[in-house]
Amino acid sequence: MERIAVLIGNMHSGGKTNLVLEYYRHIDRSLVQFDFICNEGSNSTHKEEIENLGGRVFIIPKYTNIISHIISIAKLCRHNKYKIAHSYNGTMNLFDLFAAWLGKVPIRINESISMAHKSEKKTIVKYLLKPFSRCFSTHFMANGVECGKWQFGEPLYNKGKVTIFSSVINSDFNRFDPVLREKTRKEYLLDNCFVVGHIGRLEPQKNTLFLIDIFNEISKLKDDAKLLIIGDGKLKYEMLSKIKSCGLDDKVLYLGRREDIQQFYNAMDCFLLPSLYEGFPITALEAQCCGLPTIFSDTIPIESSPCDDLGCFINLEDSAQKWANKVIEFCFEKKRIDHSLEIKHKGFDSRSESDRLCLYYQNVIHSIN
Repeated sequence: MERIAVLIGNMHSGGKTNLVLEYYRHIDRSLVQFDFICNEGSNSTHKEEIENLGGRVFIIPKYTNIISHIISIAKLCRHNKYKIAHSYNGTMNLFDLFAAWLGKVPIRINESISMAHKSEKKTIVKYLLKPFSRCFSTHFMANGVECGKWQFGEPLYNKGKVTIFSSVINSDFNRFDPVLREKTRKEYLLDNCFVVGHIGRLEPQKNTLFLIDIFNEISKLKDDAKLLIIGDGKLKYEMLSKIKSCGLDDKVLYLGRREDIQQFYNAMDCFLLPSLYEGFPITALEAQCCGLPTIFSDTIPIESSPCDDLGCFINLEDSAQKWANKVIEFCFEKKRIDHSLEIKHKGFDSRSESDRLCLYYQNVIHSIN
């Protein structure tokens, strides 16, 4: 059994954490085990679950203390004699894989799971680091074609040097359940409502405040519209203030950060994702597996909508009113059916993809022995 250093940075609730854990839960742990190396302040380390599955969690200093951060990774790598370090931190992989190189890890996998947008402040850092982010890497991976091209460049991708391991979910768990839908809608007083949903970090990347603008316009078109939001982040209080100023207090159900989200996909009538950018959003897969019509901004890769009849892409520059009209047109009275088999057949199921990842790890280890 081979232990792998999983360099995950901030292990917060959401896409990146869910992605890695889905692979971990279903991979053959008699052959490979994961050690999660994450930053202090992470709010969703899943320590008990990971340790019950035979893994370990190591907490290290944040990037803001970059010297201590690098030294901590290097020491762990040397002490545990890892053969593989797999880093999931975008252009920041430069620092983590430099630390793994210092720690004498022979196989250093650089994974791209996101991109950038010109209007976000941290974008300038991403673009400054991007030309150097391939340094200290021996292998390249991405959760989607567009992510791979964005971080590593088309020439490297076209040479077949970037391996794609898709975002994955447990498709059986995320399937549509009409009984759960009815139960959840009744419990949260959503019967006879048109429920618009959003699950994600309340951050500029997710375009949280524009989301409220869109729903404000939807509520003008449909008296029975409700907005269900799950997530947390630095825009939380600004978002709540905007909800109040728009007079939407009685139409918005904000549930904060939660892990039990499957019931809410069932309860929703459409899923709204107006992000400035995404890599391959896990929430979109979960929503569509559950048969939920999904509205994307056109800056999100089209591959993020595996179920063609469930995805609609709208220009990010369009007004909130245009978005609202499209939401009503695309989602209202759409027949709800389960799409879990389609998700499986298209290669987004965690069980089958975990087998492929396990084989990948075994092959790269064999190549250095």
